[in-house]
Amino acid sequence: MTLEGRALIIVTGVILAFGLAVLYSASALLSVRENHDSMHYLLLQLSGVALGVVLFAIAAKVDAERWRGWAWPLLAIAIVLLLIPVLPVPSSIAPRYHGSRRWVNVGFLFQSSEFAKLAVIVWTAMLIVRKGERLRRLTKGLLPFILVLAVLNILVILEPDLSMAMTFTLIMAIMLFAGGVRIGHVVFLGIIAIPLLWREVERVQYALLRMTSFLNPGNAPIEAGYQLKQSLIAVGSGGLFGVGFGMGRQQLGFVPFPYNDFIGANIGEEWGFLGILFVTLAFVAYGWLGFRIAKQARTIFQQLLAIGITFMTVSTAFLHLGVVIGLLPTTGLTLPFVSFGRTNLVMSILMTGILVNIASTRERVVGAHATNPLERAPA
Repeated sequence: MTLEGRALIIVTGVILAFGLAVLYSASALLSVRENHDSMHYLLLQLSGVALGVVLFAIAAKVDAERWRGWAWPLLAIAIVLLLIPVLPVPSSIAPRYHGSRRWVNVGFLFQSSEFAKLAVIVWTAMLIVRKGERLRRLTKGLLPFILVLAVLNILVILEPDLSMAMTFTLIMAIMLFAGGVRIGHVVFLGIIAIPLLWREVERVQYALLRMTSFLNPGNAPIEAGYQLKQSLIAVGSGGLFGVGFGMGRQQLGFVPFPYNDFIGANIGEEWGFLGILFVTLAFVAYGWLGFRIAKQARTIFQQLLAIGITFMTVSTAFLHLGVVIGLLPTTGLTLPFVSFGRTNLVMSILMTGILVNIASTRERVVGAHATNPLERAPA
């Protein structure tokens, strides 16, 4: 394993450990109110950590190049899982929470869009490599990506989940840019997509209210800007050093979803500006290591895979932090490795395992060309 791979494991472990502490503080009182033990959400999260570590170990050992052959099956599974919640199926199969159907019951609740992020990254990397120079052509190059992206976005918008549609679009756009697509084509498609996207935002009432409260907070309805207002109160009251671990007041019921969508507000209140800075720098380190790994990847496919995973993880973190301090409109994006949500946690740890494998030198353990463990590595 290279130095970048080892460092990535350390950075991920630090974020994960800090996240468990923050989650316990943000969810303890809510757990008691729901007639659970104060560690209820923490124990559920720890079960996700246990599964994630197992998948991490497997992903770190499986040659990342194999994911290229699994691209189409992964995409097909992702589409099926996204389709189930929007079909008229019983609530036992696709339950509804807070007005949205984003989960599939497979013996446990599984958020299908989190799996779809991995499918998008793997499939996009595979097709970019297969297209080669044809990627620079609009119809034979970009059209398949646009069609698949349209299908995925329509399915998640129907849940509704505009944040995930934005995530899919950003991931694919960055990977296409890294793969050598013509910028003029992307700009042209973006100009066409803006009015369609705005029409969809107007159709989804909660998204329109969030945009209104961000662009014109003075005239926005009280309920539209309530989350942001309480988040800013939490972050502002934390000052430089914070009020102390477990001493935050906003998770008493003022900040909605303090253990999930707005867990960054808890960090700002209890750990202060230094806590927010620590998390920001930790994800900066994750991104720097991830892009270093991409630069040193053995194949173009693995390079694109590393870029997609790194960008997805880091951009989601920065978007979450931008929301809780009022720099961005309110979204439903969680903070990777920190927010409660076992599907997101398991998938984040799994994808980090893929990055670690890409950062490792390839060794054969069986066959005539197996690596000789007694042979000195070249200087």
